[in-house]
Amino acid sequence: MRQKLKPVSQQILVITGASSGVGLATAREAVRRGAGVVLAARNGPALEEIASQLRQAGGKVAVCVVDIAEPGAADRIAAVADEAFGGFDTWVNNAAVSAYGTVEAIGVDEQRRIFDVNYFGMLQGCLTAMRQLRERGGGAIINLGSILSDRTVIEQPAYSAAKAAVLSLTDGLRMDIEREGLPISVTLIKPGAIHTPFPEHGRNHMDAPPRTPPIAYDPELVADAILFCAEHSRRQIYVGGFGFVLSALARLFPRITDKIMEAIMVRAQQAAGDPGDPAARDNLFAPKSDGLVHGTQAVSFRRSSRFVEAQKHPVAASAVVGGIALSAIGALWLARRVRDERVDLAP
Repeated sequence: MRQKLKPVSQQILVITGASSGVGLATAREAVRRGAGVVLAARNGPALEEIASQLRQAGGKVAVCVVDIAEPGAADRIAAVADEAFGGFDTWVNNAAVSAYGTVEAIGVDEQRRIFDVNYFGMLQGCLTAMRQLRERGGGAIINLGSILSDRTVIEQPAYSAAKAAVLSLTDGLRMDIEREGLPISVTLIKPGAIHTPFPEHGRNHMDAPPRTPPIAYDPELVADAILFCAEHSRRQIYVGGFGFVLSALARLFPRITDKIMEAIMVRAQQAAGDPGDPAARDNLFAPKSDGLVHGTQAVSFRRSSRFVEAQKHPVAASAVVGGIALSAIGALWLARRVRDERVDLAP
């Protein structure tokens, strides 16, 4: 059944992980466009401060302080939405945690926590949203994946594995919904490197502080993609052309991509002399300093992406050509970097 999605200005959006980064950027932009929002995250003081700011700007805001990994967390969020607004139209599954290091260094307990939040927390959200939107006659479920849904990055194996599971979950949910004939849109957003407090929040087992690797993009671009998909049904949207190139390269040349990761991506994810806000470090098991859209490290990032705009209008021939050209150029550039590094490609 074809989805009939409302304009954002007429919607109520549930946003998990709303206390910083992409979640906060989405909440602010949704309110600016006239939507009501339910903010969900662990950090109660940060959420209340954000809610106060949004209400002062005329926003309709409700708050649910919750750890999405806890049993029943998604139902608690839905109950807040029901009490405050009579329900919701779009559910944005954005909450996530991470850890930097090797598979061995991160270990079982930390990887289990990452899956509890990034996968099982999202699963809770999907099931609750599907049930509620079935009763309301439709809406949108938007899951935040990553380019790492397509390709594991070295030093973030658990986060990458969870995001790969999110891709499969989203596809499975979409097929279930389509088979039942429900007017519910299901979208996976795949950001590349985004300049949020993500590196500061991650638990770190590396010998240097983590940072967002280049090429980084503005979290406002992810927020715009999320709100676009709240109004228009899309299967997936990549945020950042460079991330799409990496995904394409990984599918075409997996072994070369391994060697690129091993040669340059460890150092690319390590900060040189700028660890960021120490109060924000390591929120894996407990919330830390929140309330910022952008990261605290000095990182150069792009504020626009033609590739995102192209995906909003896929029938445009220029978008198709541009995407193919971008993929080819990126693949050639990365292959040349491997050659210049003189990496041994023997298995």
